[in-house]
Amino acid sequence: MKKTLNIDAELLKEAREASGASTDTEAVRLGLEALVRHAAYQRMRAFMGSEPGAQDVPRRREAAISARKAS
Repeated sequence: MKKTLNIDAELLKEAREASGASTDTEAVRLGLEALVRHAAYQRMRAFMGSEPGAQDVPRRREAAISARKAS
Protein backbone atom coordinates (compact mmCIF):
# COMPACT_ATOMS: atom_id res chain seq x y z
CA MET A 1 0.00 0.00 0.00
CA LYS A 2 1.33 3.43 -0.83
CA LYS A 3 1.12 6.30 1.63
CA THR A 4 2.56 9.77 1.62
CA LEU A 5 4.17 10.58 4.96
CA ASN A 6 5.93 13.65 6.29
CA ILE A 7 8.89 12.31 8.27
CA ASP A 8 11.81 14.34 9.55
CA ALA A 9 14.82 13.40 7.37
CA GLU A 10 17.24 13.29 10.31
CA LEU A 11 14.90 11.06 12.34
CA LEU A 12 14.50 8.67 9.42
CA LYS A 13 18.28 8.58 8.92
CA GLU A 14 18.79 7.75 12.62
CA ALA A 15 16.09 5.07 12.45
CA ARG A 16 17.76 3.45 9.43
CA GLU A 17 21.14 3.42 11.18
CA ALA A 18 19.70 2.12 14.46
CA SER A 19 17.71 -0.67 12.81
CA GLY A 20 20.23 -1.60 10.14
CA ALA A 21 17.56 -1.11 7.49
CA SER A 22 18.77 -0.72 3.95
CA THR A 23 15.81 1.36 2.75
CA ASP A 24 13.48 3.99 4.18
CA THR A 25 10.53 1.64 3.68
CA GLU A 26 12.24 -1.11 5.64
CA ALA A 27 13.08 1.30 8.46
CA VAL A 28 9.45 2.41 8.72
CA ARG A 29 8.22 -1.22 8.60
CA LEU A 30 10.65 -2.28 11.33
CA GLY A 31 9.65 0.67 13.48
CA LEU A 32 5.96 -0.12 13.13
CA GLU A 33 6.57 -3.81 13.94
CA ALA A 34 8.50 -2.81 17.06
CA LEU A 35 5.66 -0.51 18.12
CA VAL A 36 3.08 -3.28 17.70
CA ARG A 37 5.25 -5.77 19.66
CA HIS A 38 5.73 -3.23 22.44
CA ALA A 39 1.97 -2.57 22.68
CA ALA A 40 1.27 -6.33 22.87
CA TYR A 41 3.90 -6.67 25.61
CA GLN A 42 2.31 -3.82 27.58
CA ARG A 43 -1.12 -5.48 27.30
CA MET A 44 0.34 -8.74 28.64
CA ARG A 45 2.06 -6.92 31.51
CA ALA A 46 -1.30 -5.45 32.52
CA PHE A 47 -2.47 -8.99 33.40
CA MET A 48 0.57 -9.70 35.54
CA GLY A 49 -0.57 -10.21 39.11
CA SER A 50 -4.22 -9.55 38.25
CA GLU A 51 -5.26 -12.87 39.83
CA PRO A 52 -3.84 -12.88 43.38
CA GLY A 53 -5.17 -16.35 44.28
CA ALA A 54 -3.86 -18.03 41.12
CA GLN A 55 -1.64 -21.07 41.54
CA ASP A 56 1.43 -21.66 39.41
CA VAL A 57 0.76 -24.14 36.62
CA PRO A 58 3.23 -27.02 36.59
CA ARG A 59 4.96 -27.35 33.24
CA ARG A 60 6.09 -30.62 31.73
CA ARG A 61 9.47 -30.42 30.06
CA GLU A 62 10.16 -32.71 27.17
CA ALA A 63 13.42 -34.60 27.13
CA ALA A 64 16.11 -33.34 24.77
CA ILE A 65 16.14 -34.95 21.33
CA SER A 66 19.43 -36.73 22.00
CA ALA A 67 18.04 -38.19 25.25
CA ARG A 68 14.92 -39.46 23.44
CA LYS A 69 16.97 -41.18 20.75
CA ALA A 70 19.17 -42.91 23.36
CA SER A 71 16.09 -44.44 25.04
